[in-house]
Amino acid sequence: MATDLELGVDALKKFRSRVDGLLTELESGDGGTSKVALERVTRASFSGTSLPFAEADGFYLQYNRVHKALVELSKSLGDQIEMLSIAVHAADVGFDNVEDDMRRRFHDIRVRLETAAKAEAERDKSHGGEKKPLDGDKNLPSDMG
Repeated sequence: MATDLELGVDALKKFRSRVDGLLTELESGDGGTSKVALERVTRASFSGTSLPFAEADGFYLQYNRVHKALVELSKSLGDQIEMLSIAVHAADVGFDNVEDDMRRRFHDIRVRLETAAKAEAERDKSHGGEKKPLDGDKNLPSDMG
């Protein structure tokens, strides 16, 4: 009869396998960081470059803002999945048995994610601590998470 610890390790191994599969699928699919970063639209796509068109300028600025946020989200999601995969591996083999490069990678990802979270918290604090709809619509929820 298997002990609870053995069952837990088996569950973690299966979970790690699924996480590794998700990471591979994310990076190789259309949502992968490299593919999302490559998808760009030029300002000329909206009305040409020589025509003054304020709405096209505004749309282009918003497009770039959203594109940047999607690239950052894709990177963050990939990092979080990889970090979780390393943590599951460490739980399986024991932290002392984790290779130095994996430990370093885990630490680097953790620092990067914490830095991004602190920067976002500072941005939120500088905007009154509340996330507000960008278009000013009072009927929209201010917190989607």
